[in-house]
Amino acid sequence: MPGWTLPGSTATRKYPVPGVDGTRGVPGWAASPRGCWGTQLWVPVVGCGHPAPPLSPQGLQDCVADLLQPFQGDAIDMVAGIDAMGFILGEQDAAHRRAQGAAAAAALRKGFLAIRKAGHLCVQTAAQPYSDYSGREKVMEVRTDAISPGLRILLVDQWVETGGTMRAAIELVERLGGVVAGVAAICMENSEGGKWIQERYKCSHCVPPRLQPLFDQHHFGWN
Repeated sequence: MPGWTLPGSTATRKYPVPGVDGTRGVPGWAASPRGCWGTQLWVPVVGCGHPAPPLSPQGLQDCVADLLQPFQGDAIDMVAGIDAMGFILGEQDAAHRRAQGAAAAAALRKGFLAIRKAGHLCVQTAAQPYSDYSGREKVMEVRTDAISPGLRILLVDQWVETGGTMRAAIELVERLGGVVAGVAAICMENSEGGKWIQERYKCSHCVPPRLQPLFDQHHFGWN
């Protein structure tokens, strides 16, 4: 189905970032009255590892609420988070993992499934090779006993850049007989891969349309 974002929700809700109230950053991205966290914390930083998750509990709740709003009333049986930042939107452990996907699962009162890079699951798995945003060849795995035919799964990740990682997750779910109920990410770039996903699946993200070109070009303003 066509890419879809609910007007008035993820397309218009704004979060405070540098550039507001005398700080540096993307111009005009005003603070939400509901939350206080920096979307820039979720921006991939090349060569610097993963960004830290947001520190504001209210901000995390607002982010998850925005991502899930388009799926309210939809049939969803499970939420799957993609290794590793896809875990960062539920229950944080000491390593700040298993928390966007797990938070979304908790909000929906559904189970959480981790889709992991190869070698981390000590059970029988299905594997899918893919190229990540940097062009590196990798392999993604999911346990074979977690997805039954017809199970409707919401896929969650931090960022869809080239779309290779998310597409591999989609292929794993569908190969095992599951149904992709939707795709949610903080940002979905309008790359060839990102468009492919949005044209075929119901999608949700947190970037307002007028700022999408800045995110597509990685012109965030806080570098």
